Amino acid sequence: MPIKNDMYKSILDNLSDGVYFVDLDRRISYWNKGAERITGHQSREVVGCFCKDNILNHVDGQGVELCRDLCPLAKAMLEGTNQEAEVYLKHKDGHRVPVSVRGAPLRDGKGKIIGAVEIFSDISGKDELMQRVEELRKMALLDPLTGMGNRRLVEAGLNSRLNELERYGWKFGLLFIDIDYFKKVNDSYGHETGDLVLKMVAGTLIHNARSFDLLGRWGGEEFVAIIANVTGEELFRIAQKYRILVGESSLFAGKDRINVTISVGATLARSDDSSEILLKRADQLMYRSKLSGRNCVTMEPEFPLKV
Repeated sequence: MPIKNDMYKSILDNLSDGVYFVDLDRRISYWNKGAERITGHQSREVVGCFCKDNILNHVDGQGVELCRDLCPLAKAMLEGTNQEAEVYLKHKDGHRVPVSVRGAPLRDGKGKIIGAVEIFSDISGKDELMQRVEELRKMALLDPLTGMGNRRLVEAGLNSRLNELERYGWKFGLLFIDIDYFKKVNDSYGHETGDLVLKMVAGTLIHNARSFDLLGRWGGEEFVAIIANVTGEELFRIAQKYRILVGESSLFAGKDRINVTISVGATLARSDDSSEILLKRADQLMYRSKLSGRNCVTMEPEFPLKV
């Protein structure tokens, strides 16, 4: 169902939300500017294609693919009712973006369903994030490749959280994250592709972080996340979420699809920790994940996990 009225098209193109229309076969007939901005895919690249062919590659928080069998848009047409869900789409650059999607059936003058419309909103808090990024850029606290915090910022944030823990008892956790087999990516595809993989992983981590948590690139293919105000169970679930979403991110090098996994060490900070001790403990836990076969989260056993 293409948009023929220029006035309506202008209105839709000025929305901050993404909007697209499909027919009964889920062939895309319209793709607005908001959809271009959120996904990175231009209208000319997707109009005429089938959304069920995993253009956006929606997954849920467990990494289950939704575009083939569990699609809210398909359900809206099948049941004739509006559908809502929170999912993770894959940006054209490969990283995962959390979005709230609303699907509704489209009907002709006789009430017969002829297609559907989906409206989706970026719920990553990008505006707040970009404001923080600009402030940090001015302070030379950003990693130039990934755009996330650099080692200096992570160290400052860690010391600040430890002071808060000592003075106020405010709990926090630390995640030490390493990309699995990253050297093979560089060796097979070159450092330019390796840099794109680093940016993809960083993008997935940043877009799915809570606004009050701090993530940074520690060095090479290592990242650190300082997770505020969490229990052991919550820290483990956040680490698992990052692991799943990074594993569901991908990009292409020529005809080859590249996706990577991460190994994670997770620990809650203790009142007697220094930044060096806390980082070392998280790093050692990450290496235990490597020894356990990679693509997993290792957390201290003294924190019982009910997941």
